[in-house]
Amino acid sequence: MAKDYKRQKEDFVSNLTGSSIGDINSVALVMSLSIFMWSVLQSRMRLFSTYTPIACLIDFLLNCGAILFATTLYSSSPWVLNLLLVLPAVFIFGTSPPSPTIKSAPRPPTKSDRTKQSTLDALPMKPFITHYRGSMIIITCVAILAVDFRVFPRRFAKVENWGTSLMDLGVGSFVFTSGVVSVRSTLKAQTGTRTPLSQRLIGSIRHSIPLLVLGVIRLISVKRLDYTEHVTEYGIHWNFFFTLGFLPPFVALFQSAFDIVPSYAVLSCILGGLYELALDLTSLKAFILVAPRTDLLSKNREGIFSFFGYLAIFLAGQSVGSFVLPRQQPIRKDASKTQVVRNTILGKLAISALIWTMLFYFSISYHGLGLPVSRRLANLPYFLWVASFNSANIALCYAIETLCFPNIYKAPNKEEESQRARDATSPILFAFNRNGLAIFLVANLLTGLVNMTMPTIHMGVFESMGVLLGYVSAVSAVALGLDRLNVSIKL
Repeated sequence: MAKDYKRQKEDFVSNLTGSSIGDINSVALVMSLSIFMWSVLQSRMRLFSTYTPIACLIDFLLNCGAILFATTLYSSSPWVLNLLLVLPAVFIFGTSPPSPTIKSAPRPPTKSDRTKQSTLDALPMKPFITHYRGSMIIITCVAILAVDFRVFPRRFAKVENWGTSLMDLGVGSFVFTSGVVSVRSTLKAQTGTRTPLSQRLIGSIRHSIPLLVLGVIRLISVKRLDYTEHVTEYGIHWNFFFTLGFLPPFVALFQSAFDIVPSYAVLSCILGGLYELALDLTSLKAFILVAPRTDLLSKNREGIFSFFGYLAIFLAGQSVGSFVLPRQQPIRKDASKTQVVRNTILGKLAISALIWTMLFYFSISYHGLGLPVSRRLANLPYFLWVASFNSANIALCYAIETLCFPNIYKAPNKEEESQRARDATSPILFAFNRNGLAIFLVANLLTGLVNMTMPTIHMGVFESMGVLLGYVSAVSAVALGLDRLNVSIKL
């Protein structure tokens, strides 16, 4: 009986074909519109400045509940939910004046306060990045459990070989956003002496060890508990933690290549292009898709070779991070419109999104390369799709921040700027972003617990939504709890 149910679960997530990019975009738009609604309520009404239980509930419903409902009950009519978010937000924004920032009560200065630098930080906190990464982690955590229920449409689950789906996009986006924030350490190092390659490799390996350990723990747990596996996702032994764990050393190597090709975007395209050539001009593609699983390499071929695609995605994320993390430099008053677009963060994001999108459609169009998207291969179109989607959505989040909180980066000192930035940041999204990988691990553990104790594929709509709502609440509680305890778990 248990084996029959396991086979049903495997069939439930196998041989799927996904959905259209337009459908995926309409569902994923709820992330940005929820952020817009939150930003309007905060900038116009200061609803979250005093974080009462009611404010926390509204924050949760907007940034967690809306994502859950978009991928389940509203999955067949995503624009209804989108309109329910955007229309009230536009009305409140248009009819209510901006509220003044609530400043914290003054306190006697301490010795550490007097020694602080009051100059502005070269790499300030950016609420729009926190918001986007937080919402991306939330939709990833929602999907990894929701996919096991029938209330989650099959078109959102990972495709078998070719096609696009919401969960396929989520995996790549997790890597892309990790690349965006990882470049912070590189930007800081640019002001000092360049660290030798050997030291960078040692440091990256130390960073990789916890992730690889988690990968081993997951592998052992899955095998010991006879947990349902989708072998064509990463292979028999490989999992997503191994992919994340092997990224840092290779990124350290590419920092040396940056001296030759001083552009993360170009480096990512070179890597993605070379990998695609290997797929198309050799027997590599056939080996990944249809070879028998006879040895360690062939048993884990999807995870091993798709790593090159994910590395390209990570580098593309670094290319975006390299110009969105630093402070916006002043624009001359006599600058032309072209100069304004080229020298502002929003303009650079828009141009980046446009270029990635054009490259993506060239790669898949009949008059271009004519290649199909494959998350299983992490091929060139998949890499370009992930870069296009994330660049565009980060640009949208920055536009929302600029519209609702235009004075964040106009503060006289970094203490005041930090306060303004925190005031413009959702506590729930901040908490998810702060301990993203640890929260993702907790979500994986809860997902395993639910699947081992409940017949998820046989549960009705109300039962499924009850379990999913409880799960999202538990994950959010862990995130907020860690933040309240001022705990940052670096994996």
